[in-house]
Amino acid sequence: MKSSIKDKAEGTLHEAKGKVKEVVGKVTDNPKLQAEGTAEKHAGKAQKKVGDIKKAVGK
Repeated sequence: MKSSIKDKAEGTLHEAKGKVKEVVGKVTDNPKLQAEGTAEKHAGKAQKKVGDIKKAVGK
């Protein structure tokens, strides 16, 4: 199982990558890339929350 710090770090990375993809998709008028970016950004937020919960529980 991943540590809470690793989950939070990976979540932040995915959130940033998703935001970049989302913006590039908007600028290039590419709805598929924009949707991928949005999905990755939300997945990153969820992973950060998992890290927060693990930290609160003490794992």
